[in-house]
Amino acid sequence: MRAAFALIALALAAPVRAQDAPPLRDRVVAEFAMAPVGARFGLVVSDGNGREIMSIRPEERFIPASNTKIVTTAAAWWAMPDAMTAPDTTGGAAVRVEGKDVILTGRGDARLSSAADCVTNCLSQLANAIAAGIRRVRNITGDATLFPDERWSSGMSWNNIPSRSGTANSALSLDDNELVATLTSGTPGAAPKIDHLGYVTIDNRVVTVAAGGKTDIAFDRLPFDRTIRVTGTIAADAPPRTLRFAIDDPAHYAAWRLAALLRERGVKVSGTVTSRYRALDSATDDPVKRTAPPPRPPEPTWLAALTPPPLAEDVRTINKVSQNLHAELLLRRTGLIDGTGSVADGQAKVAALFAAAGVPRTAFDFSDGSGMSTYNRIAPRGMVTLLDWIARQPWGAAWRDTLPIGGVDGTLARRFKGTALEGRIFAKTGSINATNALAGYMLAKSGKLLSFAAYANDVPGDASGTPMIDAALVAVAEAN
Repeated sequence: MRAAFALIALALAAPVRAQDAPPLRDRVVAEFAMAPVGARFGLVVSDGNGREIMSIRPEERFIPASNTKIVTTAAAWWAMPDAMTAPDTTGGAAVRVEGKDVILTGRGDARLSSAADCVTNCLSQLANAIAAGIRRVRNITGDATLFPDERWSSGMSWNNIPSRSGTANSALSLDDNELVATLTSGTPGAAPKIDHLGYVTIDNRVVTVAAGGKTDIAFDRLPFDRTIRVTGTIAADAPPRTLRFAIDDPAHYAAWRLAALLRERGVKVSGTVTSRYRALDSATDDPVKRTAPPPRPPEPTWLAALTPPPLAEDVRTINKVSQNLHAELLLRRTGLIDGTGSVADGQAKVAALFAAAGVPRTAFDFSDGSGMSTYNRIAPRGMVTLLDWIARQPWGAAWRDTLPIGGVDGTLARRFKGTALEGRIFAKTGSINATNALAGYMLAKSGKLLSFAAYANDVPGDASGTPMIDAALVAVAEAN
């Protein structure tokens, strides 16, 4: 498929307003009309040469949901092209020793792992380095001060905080900042067994019901509370269920896991496990208010430091599976280039990206890097202008390869199967409350590569605008 992209030139002049063929436009409008009353749709499709072949509400601004990850990953690739293809020598976690204390320091990477089967970028590698020469440790501190403490971006719904979709952001992150628990059914009437690492307390209120009964598990907790209440039912014959809980203090969790790994290696840890964050300060962390370049402390002398794989690998993860935490950290890494790693610094790079692409400032507003914020807005025409610009960049084809493929993989694996776009649409999905989005590229029936952005906002109740968006895009592809 990469070869197919290479054969198609995507030159772009100033956008020519759509001259929609009436039958096609009527079909697209009819598809959108299948949605519940109140849903609002926007769509722009470009032929890649500056001509819009479909345009519906092109200048209206829509909540993009995880379409935001298009902007975040493109801004990072544009601003840090070398980091995409070379080992990440500046991002990996590191450890140093101060007296009898160990400082585990995060440098912005999202991929640090403590999994037993970890092969690269592993917390165990740092534990091995410590244990090789140190047998007694007093305190262990998780240091997340590289970025200011903005664990949740503005505009994210608070009810997402307990779930993996809304886990806290931190310069020191581990295991996707998720706690994994396995719930195994018991005998009818009894509570099931819940296996976990022990970092939190689980209030198990789940009841096992008879074989063939309903399995319905829910969990909740208050912010910064280390007690998780799990409720619901599980059938006696149900397979074990995996639950993933969000972590509010990622730096502490990482230090706690390091302490456990050191004890496994015979290192005595006699003191406390703590975390360290840096308070947000508008005088230094807001590029609008900052009057001088932010101070950069000298690099410490590390006992050991990890070198993760190139960032392109993480961009692929972000776009293929829509990984929120990784997108948020990538935004902050981008903002660290000539700022402090604040969300505002990251958004300054995003604004510069749009300016380079020729997108009017009125076409967008973003408050986070993942799309969980309901404050984010984008106009379909603005997104298509950006996509056409990306396609002309030296890195454009490599970036496109990170997008899900319809009917094949990622968040599009189950969509477009059996249609004219199976294996021929390469796009980022998006879905939050009352919102569905899809934007990227698709191969039309003629073989021409089209860029598009489609949004459904204000979708009532439990309905979805996704079927209408998919049907409309298939119609456009079949007609071109």
